[in-house]
Amino acid sequence: MQEEIFRKLDGKKIAILGFGLEGKSTYKFIRKFSDITLYILDQKDYSNDELIKNDSNVVVICDNYLDNLDSYDVIIKAPGVILKDIDATSFKDKITSQLELLMEVNRDNIIGITGTKGKSTTTTLIYEMFKNSGYDAHLLGNIGKPIFDEIDSFKEDSIIVIEMSALQLEFVKYSPHVALLLNLFPEHLDHAGTVEHYYQNKLNIFKYQEKNDTGIYAYDNDTLKSYIDKNNYKQDMISVSLDDNTYMHIKDNFIYYKNKKLYDITSKRNLIGDCNLENIMFALAVSEIYYLPLDIVIDTINNFKPLSHRLELVGTYNGITYYDDAIATIPEACINAIKSLKIVDTLILGGMDRNIDYSVLIDYLKSSSVSNIICMPETGYKIADGLITNNKKVYKCETLEEAVKVAKTETKKGYICLLSPAAASYNKYKNYIEKGNRYQELVKNN
Repeated sequence: MQEEIFRKLDGKKIAILGFGLEGKSTYKFIRKFSDITLYILDQKDYSNDELIKNDSNVVVICDNYLDNLDSYDVIIKAPGVILKDIDATSFKDKITSQLELLMEVNRDNIIGITGTKGKSTTTTLIYEMFKNSGYDAHLLGNIGKPIFDEIDSFKEDSIIVIEMSALQLEFVKYSPHVALLLNLFPEHLDHAGTVEHYYQNKLNIFKYQEKNDTGIYAYDNDTLKSYIDKNNYKQDMISVSLDDNTYMHIKDNFIYYKNKKLYDITSKRNLIGDCNLENIMFALAVSEIYYLPLDIVIDTINNFKPLSHRLELVGTYNGITYYDDAIATIPEACINAIKSLKIVDTLILGGMDRNIDYSVLIDYLKSSSVSNIICMPETGYKIADGLITNNKKVYKCETLEEAVKVAKTETKKGYICLLSPAAASYNKYKNYIEKGNRYQELVKNN
């Protein structure tokens, strides 16, 4: 497999576009086979990076690094490089990635998962199901592990479970054998430029599937369903619904696949709320496609713990229970979190303004049982201005430190304080992880 990938690269003028985690992984992969000249393109100057500083066959370009991209035969792009502000027409067919290079030579072993929300949880749950069922399984992609980091250990029958972001799917010309599209909501407009472009990037996970492939999608997501309905997909398409009597659905507290009863939704589990129930249904669909032992699958579901910063229980302090949902970067995710936890008395929200419409969240909060709404810059202040109502206490706090201090004072004992920003964290923090970690530190510091 590795050799086949490299044969496609051999003799080409290769640019590695972006030299972060994945770019370095790509460099190491190519150097296992050849000392050909490689062009490292990044806005940061990596000339003295320990990995490449003694490599005489590396050319580092950082000034105007996005110029002359059509001069290369192959451009191996890292997901973090954004090309929305330049015209890629002349070189887009030259753009590839670790994901595409793998799918080009070995689609049949790949299960790909994408969607606006729920990707990491669903991807990890599927991986755990295969691992617990005795498969040689690999968890890779947008979840934080470059594909080439584990390609040495791939076997002929390995199951490769890959979380795929919109940026990873943007330029692909292949799709995985089994593809899951969990939902579509407006997101990442700062990267994609338009909602339509973002949606089309996500839909690429289905676009190149063939007749013997399988696509799984959320029937309840109106936006996604409308795209499915108007595309003449040739693969087997499986619909997942919490309500409707579709391919995979819930009836009398049981999840059914076709007419087969699979899972009792009243079972005690750690993944709470309808959003996680839908994630479970997607994972169950995959388990049925691969005929995984149902008892092992159910045990995996019931013992699976939420990933960090995804409706994560921080703990109960002075009678108040705190949850960290820092991953919630859109209004719909915040609403789902409140619905899942049911007794949220205090909500902390707000973050980077990416021109997302917050009217649906404002309307929901007005009629919700949340008493205290603590709003942080930038989007939180906009939401606060829209929450002119008599039965809510609305606070504007400049910092997370101030927000948690208010929450500790105002939240009723026996109830929940929830951090669910409904926005990205880049205006104040490196990412949602840093924000979530800081929130947890503040909560625990009595």
